Amino acid sequence: MPLPPDYPERVYAGVLGKVIGVYLGRPFEGWPYEWIGKRLGDIEYYVHDRLDVPLIVTDDDITGTFTFLRALEDHGSGADLSPREVGETWLNYLIRERTVLWWGGLGNSTEHTAYLRLKSGIEAPGSGSMELNGKVVAEQIGAQIFIDGWAMVAPSDPDLAVRLATAAARVSHDGEAVYGARVLAAMESMAFVERDTDTLLDAALGYIPTDSVIARMIGDLRRWHAADSDWRANRERLAERYGYDKYGGNCHMVPNHGLIILALLHGEGDFAETLKIVNTCGWDTDCNSGNVGCLLGIKEGLAGIERGLEKGLDWRGPVADRIYLPTADGGRAISDCGHEALQIVNMGRSLAGQDALALKDGAQFHFAFPGSVQGFRVAAGEAEIANAALPSGERALRIDGASEARVGSPVFIPSLETAKWFEGRVYPLMASPRIFPGQTVEATLSAGAEGVRANVYLGYYGEDDETAAFDGDTLELEPGESRSVSFTVPALPGPIFSAGVRVPGRTGTVFLEALKWSGAPAFRLERSTHRGTMWRRAWVNGVDLLTKGIEMFRLVQNAGMGLLMQGTREWRDYSVTAGVTPHLVKRAGVAARVQGLTRFYGLLLAPGNRVQLVRMVHGEEVLAEADFEWGLGETHELTLQVDGDRISGKVDGAAIVEATDAALDCGAIGLVVEEGRLGIDRVEVVPVA
Repeated sequence: MPLPPDYPERVYAGVLGKVIGVYLGRPFEGWPYEWIGKRLGDIEYYVHDRLDVPLIVTDDDITGTFTFLRALEDHGSGADLSPREVGETWLNYLIRERTVLWWGGLGNSTEHTAYLRLKSGIEAPGSGSMELNGKVVAEQIGAQIFIDGWAMVAPSDPDLAVRLATAAARVSHDGEAVYGARVLAAMESMAFVERDTDTLLDAALGYIPTDSVIARMIGDLRRWHAADSDWRANRERLAERYGYDKYGGNCHMVPNHGLIILALLHGEGDFAETLKIVNTCGWDTDCNSGNVGCLLGIKEGLAGIERGLEKGLDWRGPVADRIYLPTADGGRAISDCGHEALQIVNMGRSLAGQDALALKDGAQFHFAFPGSVQGFRVAAGEAEIANAALPSGERALRIDGASEARVGSPVFIPSLETAKWFEGRVYPLMASPRIFPGQTVEATLSAGAEGVRANVYLGYYGEDDETAAFDGDTLELEPGESRSVSFTVPALPGPIFSAGVRVPGRTGTVFLEALKWSGAPAFRLERSTHRGTMWRRAWVNGVDLLTKGIEMFRLVQNAGMGLLMQGTREWRDYSVTAGVTPHLVKRAGVAARVQGLTRFYGLLLAPGNRVQLVRMVHGEEVLAEADFEWGLGETHELTLQVDGDRISGKVDGAAIVEATDAALDCGAIGLVVEEGRLGIDRVEVVPVA
């Protein structure tokens, strides 16, 4: 199917609608309908401040939606993507009992149950089957909450959207849960070209059995809506016939799917009204609100979301595009709606046989979508910011400083307080910084009608977690002048947590047209030179136990293989060196081009006095190996270098193994331990000359 001409903007609106909906419903998720009415009243706007919780949170609805979709990128399978491949994606990105899912246990949490099936070797769709897990567990809501992305990569092609959504849903679900997912996927796909809700429902019902509970319930809701315009009365009818007392488990698909349909029918295309209905109705509020928000974002576009401004409802301002996506791919954990929308657009373009978009030469902050600020907010001083159109037709971030001000966006956990708040929560915030010493930062700035002065800055953590800033050279811009500036990030005492623009005072309007970073990093970590906590939090923990000892890191893995990871997929050609001391361990070493727990190259000390160069791509292959005598308790220096398709390993400075392989062309670094304890004294990363 040809892509709609406004495809990128509609995807961005869908992503934004999803995120707004989740953030709106998250603070009172699971509250009974009566509690919501008594304590909060109708949910007409964000209520996080009334419940003393942050607006921007980690959440399974958001993380799962934008993570499981990466199966398309990682497997290159296109329209033929299989449940098995989506299941492999689960195992790559999910860190057990830490990321994405509600880890509620076997037979209690549907997703946790499916994960345990996958880990035990049961491939999808068996992992989510009703035959294995039972009807109640298999028909919970998860098949629906993660489904939006599959529709957004298949605009106006419901056949493809339903096929992909079914493959993804069956990793963990079956039966009516899959039918609900199909309905939403078909509606969202068609919403790119069709705005009438009844037309969308008619088409979507063609993808599920006519005698299914979902089909029967949709029919009832449409009849009730035609006879009675009171959504509260119809909510009572829904609860009486299809409520939680009729459909067991913790969060069944059927009642919650019913609330989505009810809200869509009674909301009549109004973004604010539809979100009010679905959230005030209760049950799984953030899940239902997220799906509704995405569908309406696609269907009504950015104009539909911004129509709330007429009622004083600024849905976009407080969110500022910000998203947390904690997975084993730590470089994507701190993200934004513009970035995730572009990833989806390029997956959709690939499926349609089109080349990827590289907006503004691949800039991470490009501001290309109307109204997008990509996480930028005023960090210090006084300023006003907004997305604005330039005379060239490009878009940029407009900055009007009333005094000296810093305007930035997070590229790592934005504060120590934020890090501590998420500790012990259901969904911890695990992330790697996106910018490192040794990389090149480039920005394009321009002036408005007056001359301006401005510079790019990086916020970073100091030795004791205090915050500081590195300022690049100040640009003097004449009226209307546009100029690019670049610099190499210097060595800093702690991780970089923000990037932005500093304006020294009231000097006119500055436009940040683009901000990007590139290249491999250059840094060295040693136990004796680091204090505080943020440098340790900058590693994504995929081992059973990460603790302090006499070493810089002590990694313990009780079963299987674990990784401690840092970096992003923007890293390509580099070497990683670490001093490793294995204790009672099966294998241990270093990894490069890490793209999760099951996608990396590794240099490992192995049983039988061997050194192995391995490729892990959802399964292991030994690329090369050699004899090397090593013993438990001994410290050895391991260096793994990746340079194009050349992979090589050194031990104690001597070349040991090498191979040629092109399966992985980018990714982070990792420290690897398999069944045992590993001590790490230092880590060094340098670019390939």
